[in-house]
Amino acid sequence: MHDTLSPRRLRALIALAWLVGGALLLLLTPLSGHSETLGWTPAFWLLMAPASVLVAMKPGLPMSLLAALLRR
Repeated sequence: MHDTLSPRRLRALIALAWLVGGALLLLLTPLSGHSETLGWTPAFWLLMAPASVLVAMKPGLPMSLLAALLRR
């Protein structure tokens, strides 16, 4: 059976990969999260932008993940 990704799932996978890659970049490089000239730009574009895309796609996701963590 040929299984393809829907455009919504593809966007979610891209945003998730962007979020994970950005977090790794901020953790493993000397790139600061805040600078005098740029402000919070690196942290925003590497973490907050993909996180906001994921929340916009599924608004209940953060609460369901938190509930799953608390159930453990």
